Amino acid sequence: MNNQPWFSLLGLANRARKVVSGEELVIKEVRQSRAKLVILSEDASDNTAKKVTDKCHFYQVPLVKVEDRYTLGQAIGKDARVTVAIVDQGFAAKLRSLLD
Repeated sequence: MNNQPWFSLLGLANRARKVVSGEELVIKEVRQSRAKLVILSEDASDNTAKKVTDKCHFYQVPLVKVEDRYTLGQAIGKDARVTVAIVDQGFAAKLRSLLD
């Protein structure tokens, strides 16, 4: 089990239904200015990483990276996830401070 502080907080945010996962859904949330923070795994494909990074820069959504897709998926109780968006300002601010 992962004992990093951000890991359990992301799980909590997910249970509170404040997490959106999957590339297309994350980009949709960013476009609609609902995403407050985007978390991208370091092992995302170049294409996905570029698409998500460019969207975040354009819409000025903070972006942080974590080690790999398995850690990110495990944190929200799903299989591997390359990217997730946090749609709650409180969770986003706390997660950002833990991941920076």
